[in-house]
Amino acid sequence: MSRFNNIHLGLSHEEALRILTLAEADLEAASDYYMAASHLINFPGDASEEALITLLEQASESQSIKLAQRKAVEVLGQLNAQQAIPVIGTCLDSDDIYLVENSAWALQQLNCQDETLHQRLTNLLQDERQNRRVIIQSLAGLKIKEAVERIRTLIDDPQPGVRGAARAALAQLIDERAHLEAIEDHLVLPNQMDRQAAIQDIIDARSIELLPSVLKAPVSPAFRLRALKALWPEQTKECRGLSLTTAIDGLLQDEPEDLVLVHRYDQTPEHAFLLQEFFGTDFSRCYLALQNLKGQSAETIWPLIKQRWEEEAHNDYGAHYFFIHLFQELVNWPDAALSEIGTWLMDAADTLRPQFMKSKPAAILTLATVLPERCRQELERWSDPEQTPFWESRYAALMAMEQLGLQPTRTEDPNPFVTARIESFSD
Repeated sequence: MSRFNNIHLGLSHEEALRILTLAEADLEAASDYYMAASHLINFPGDASEEALITLLEQASESQSIKLAQRKAVEVLGQLNAQQAIPVIGTCLDSDDIYLVENSAWALQQLNCQDETLHQRLTNLLQDERQNRRVIIQSLAGLKIKEAVERIRTLIDDPQPGVRGAARAALAQLIDERAHLEAIEDHLVLPNQMDRQAAIQDIIDARSIELLPSVLKAPVSPAFRLRALKALWPEQTKECRGLSLTTAIDGLLQDEPEDLVLVHRYDQTPEHAFLLQEFFGTDFSRCYLALQNLKGQSAETIWPLIKQRWEEEAHNDYGAHYFFIHLFQELVNWPDAALSEIGTWLMDAADTLRPQFMKSKPAAILTLATVLPERCRQELERWSDPEQTPFWESRYAALMAMEQLGLQPTRTEDPNPFVTARIESFSD
């Protein structure tokens, strides 16, 4: 279950069920139906499933009900509510394209074996209003080979997400792999969502030959790491010319020079502009800004960095990550700045905030560079699985040990990637 599910901590099961029985006029807020439907993910069982099914059976043009129905379908899929398959199937005929999308996804989660619904899913590929990417993924996930020819018609669709999903689906359904190389070009498309979708297509197609290109894609390292975890053969240290530990080291170091960046500057912008780029949603632009700040003197930039950190970056998970990296890339830090940065890095390394997880290993590696003695004091704790459950942090601790000339005190780890990194010390 996702760590983001239980966000309504004061809401009981009984109260969520009661809200779904209320007339819309009796709601305290228009979002109450949605909130209640979302919260039922925390209470598996017949009562929750039946309440969500009843919600789906309501015919209404109300936006609050429509939004809740979209969520209800999703939750039923997550709950593996097999009894909901027929009513979710009727949602495929909805004029609400988002409900159709969620229904297609849910039927895949439920491993729907109803051939009539398979045909209805396949027919939806002719409707350009629909999210055909999700429908293709559902058809492939359900192993519906009868959809192959319909899917084949979309391998050159104008939308990258559709044609990528279609190519991945042909690989999944009939092992037709000749079309997969074209997905590699999607990894450097201008739109970040298209780049992220390409990584998922490569994962779905089990296209390990494209992993080297995925590792260079200018997206969040979380997407690249997901591909490595999904595609890397178990108990193998070398694959396709790649070393497992070298690849993971590179992902955690996350140097802009190791990526194929989509964007360029005609001339180097001012510091204020470059720092502002860290707050954007396109990681290619963030990496480009970081690349242009590398090696500059911290003395001149520190006042602006301190201001932006305290105003926003400490609480913006994207900018937070790039600021952590920036602390490692600048030179000539004033002593007063290092004192504050040390506190920020310790907070980042030990944070429990779910969205800030990728900053944890980055903070450990940055500490090893800018405050090595402070880092040494924590490495035993950060390499202990009981004290540091997040495996990426334990892995980063080993990288820091090697950087600081230390040896690991453990010979193995519950995570195979961390164990491989321990073993690399003796290679």
